[in-house]
Amino acid sequence: MGRLDGKVALVTAAAGGIAGASARRFAAEGASVLVCDIDLDGAERTVADIVAAGGTARARHCDVADPESTEGAVEAAIDAFGTIQILMNGAAAREPVANVVDLPLAEWERAMRINLTGIFLMCKYGIPKIAAAGGGSVINVASQLGSVVVPNRPAYVTSKAAVIQLSRSMALDFAKDNVRVNSLSPGATETGRLLEHYDTMEDVRRALVPLHPIGRLGQPEDLADAALFLASDESAFVTGHDLIVDGGYTAV
Repeated sequence: MGRLDGKVALVTAAAGGIAGASARRFAAEGASVLVCDIDLDGAERTVADIVAAGGTARARHCDVADPESTEGAVEAAIDAFGTIQILMNGAAAREPVANVVDLPLAEWERAMRINLTGIFLMCKYGIPKIAAAGGGSVINVASQLGSVVVPNRPAYVTSKAAVIQLSRSMALDFAKDNVRVNSLSPGATETGRLLEHYDTMEDVRRALVPLHPIGRLGQPEDLADAALFLASDESAFVTGHDLIVDGGYTAV
């Protein structure tokens, strides 16, 4: 018996590393999953992995910065599976490394629109459906950089800190509806995003492993395990919490 048997999950950015691994893990534990991403081909690859492993999933194009697209994704989950109990918001912008003087306004606004407003929109349309289903779990992917700061990432660190606070706000507002809302804050995790600023993953490891006391970087499956906990009834008494999964990065 799976830990999510009979439940329906919608996961955004599920063509990517962390959200993709989480979508696959949810399906392996019995959930039907709507795999959403602006990269539809990538979403379909995640669905193919799920189906090949015996799970149930469908792909959907979704631009989380677009209200019509986000509302449409939620409705697509209802149309496909009849309900929704789990919403995982994983989309994040790729912004240039620059301080506030050098960062173009358009890049700041784009990061906020995807990283923060995208979660607002998915929750705006998704939470009423979860409440109507009798309750469930919202998981908003933040970052360890929502709690601590590195240079030249003003849009990213600000948006991720805001995700943590937005999640807490929604946790209070919708506790009466049996909707739990938590944020999940990864440390450096070995996905393609880390290669934006390094040539190889070995370069990434040389630079970042020393910052993680556990002695390695995260794997997408590490975060999928944490997301599964937040999605499942095992975390029934957990809401308004930021679950930091960072190998000790923020403990230093």
